[in-house]
Amino acid sequence: MSIKRSILGVSIRVCHLLVLIFLFSGIQAYAVDPEIPDSEEAISAGQSIFNANCKTCHRLDQKLVGPALRGVTDRRELDWAKQFITNSQVLVQGGDADAVALFKEFNNTVMPSHDFLSDDDLTNLLSYIEYGDKADPAAAEAGATAEGGEATGSGGGIPNEYLTIILVVLVIVLVLVLVVLGLIVSVLTKYMNKSENLDEDDKEFINQKTDYKGIFKSDGMIIIVTAIVLAFVVKTAINGLYTVGVQQGYAPSQPIAYSHELHAGQYEIPCQYCHTGVEIGKSANIPSANICMNCHMHIQNVEGKEGVSPEIAKIYDAVDNNQPIEWVRVHNLPDLAYFNHSQHVAVGGIECQTCHGPIEEMEVVSQHSALTMGWCIDCHRNTEITTQGNEYYDKLVQLHSESKDALKVKDIGGLECAKCHY
Repeated sequence: MSIKRSILGVSIRVCHLLVLIFLFSGIQAYAVDPEIPDSEEAISAGQSIFNANCKTCHRLDQKLVGPALRGVTDRRELDWAKQFITNSQVLVQGGDADAVALFKEFNNTVMPSHDFLSDDDLTNLLSYIEYGDKADPAAAEAGATAEGGEATGSGGGIPNEYLTIILVVLVIVLVLVLVVLGLIVSVLTKYMNKSENLDEDDKEFINQKTDYKGIFKSDGMIIIVTAIVLAFVVKTAINGLYTVGVQQGYAPSQPIAYSHELHAGQYEIPCQYCHTGVEIGKSANIPSANICMNCHMHIQNVEGKEGVSPEIAKIYDAVDNNQPIEWVRVHNLPDLAYFNHSQHVAVGGIECQTCHGPIEEMEVVSQHSALTMGWCIDCHRNTEITTQGNEYYDKLVQLHSESKDALKVKDIGGLECAKCHY
C-alpha cells in the first residue's frame, strides 16, 4: 500500500511539474511580443513600409548603413522601438543611453524621422522585421552583388558563371563514364579469360587490344570534341557580347587623389554639397575647384599653397591658373539612354548608395553597379513608389488600390521604352 502511495505521489508531482513547464513555456512564448502580430497581412503591409522607407539603409539580418533590425523588440521595449523609428533624434537629444550608443556606433548618422507613420504602420513594420522572410531577399541581393557583381541580364536567364559550371560538369561526367566503362571492360576481360569453355576465336576477340588511335580518329569522337570546343567558343563569345559597354568595377586614376572615404565617410560631407545638380537637374555635376576651396581655404592655417599637401596644392594651382580640374568620369551611360538624377533623387527619394554603392567607404571611386538596361529594368520592376505627402500620386494610388501589390515604378510607365530612349 505504501509503495502504491509513493508511486501515486511521484506521479502527481510529475504532473504538476509538467503543468508548470507548459505554463512557463506559454508565458515565455507570449512574452516574446504579444503586441506584434504575425499574420500574413501584417507582415505584407510591413514589408511594403520597409521597402519604401528602410530598405536603403537597413537589412533584417545584417548591418548596412544602420544596424540589423531583426530581434529589435527582444532587445528594446516596444514603445522605445516605435519612438526611435518615428524620430530617433528626440531620444538622442534627450540623452537616452541606448539611442546615444546607437548614434555613436554608426558614426553619428542621423536617421530620417518617420512621423508620418501611424501606430498601425509601425506595428506592421515591426511584424515584418520580426517575422518577415528569413532569407531576406534584400540581404541576399546585397551579398550577391558584393561577391559577384550585378547580373548583366534582366534576371530571367541562367547566370553566365552557372553555364560555365554546367559545361565543366558535363565534361567531367563524360570522362568519369569513360573511366568506369574501361574498368568494367577490364574486369570482364579477366573474368572471361578464366573460363575454360572459350575457344581460340573467342579468346582472341576478348584479348584484342583497344585501338585508341582509331577511336580518336573515329567520326563519333571527332563530333564530340568539335561540339565541346564549339560550346566553349560560343559561350566565350556570348560572355564577351554581354560585357560590351559594361564597366562595372571601373576605377580610373584621378588628377587629384580625392578620398570619398575621408570626406563623405569620416567627415560626413553630404554628397549634395559637392554634386550640386543631383536634386535639380539631369546631371549630378562634377565639383569645381571653387567648391573645394570653400573648405580648404579655412581648414589649414596657411596662406597660399605653401605648406599644404601636394594633392591640395593642385587645387590651388587650378584656382590660380583659372583652369578646371580634369576629373575622369567614372559612370558612363550610352548617349541613347536618358537618365535624370533629380527625378530619382528628389522625386523618387533614392539614396546615392542605391546605385553607387557604399561611396562613403571608397578611397578610390569605382562603378559599383552594372548600369545595364536589365539592371535598370529590374529596379523599376521592384522599387515601390513613395507616395506619402505627394498629391501627384493620389489619383494613381486610388486607381491602383484594387491591386494586391504595392504601387511600383513599372505601374506608372517605368518599363516604357520612351522613358529612357527618345
